[in-house]
Amino acid sequence: MAEPLIPEKAKLFAGILYRDSADLSSIEEKLNEHFGPSDLCSGPILFDNTEYYREIGEPLYKVLLSFERLMDREEIAAIKLLTNSLEDIHSTGGQRRVNIDPGYMTLANVFLASCKDFYHRVYLQKGVYLENEYHYSGKQFRFWPWTYPDYKKTEYLEFFYEMRRIYYRQVR
Repeated sequence: MAEPLIPEKAKLFAGILYRDSADLSSIEEKLNEHFGPSDLCSGPILFDNTEYYREIGEPLYKVLLSFERLMDREEIAAIKLLTNSLEDIHSTGGQRRVNIDPGYMTLANVFLASCKDFYHRVYLQKGVYLENEYHYSGKQFRFWPWTYPDYKKTEYLEFFYEMRRIYYRQVR
């Protein structure tokens, strides 16, 4: 019988979708209050992969942030609920102005938290699911059939390779 092992801590990140840079600044500040300082930030990446977030406005951009503090993996459900509440706080007249997608990285995988169920997502708790976005094999990130199109962009991959380098130094 195998004994349960607590996995090493993971590296938290968030993707912030926005139209107005003032909203981005406010959200970054709130995330830093909750999770500590960020240690990596992508530049604004044009987000033009779907009409799903039309309510936020156009043009849309996404910024990816990772945080210095490592997290226990089971924290991700509470983090997703917190980011949902930040989205609500930054809504105007019931319309979202930002979308925040938290996730975490291990040396082998990149996961995103979601409140939507689908065949490839694992239920965690309190309406939160976890989706494996990439796995790391042969010194590169590999996609799954369900990997979001924006996560296949060069800018995202560059961010996650650098994030993995930082994380590797933290856990080794």
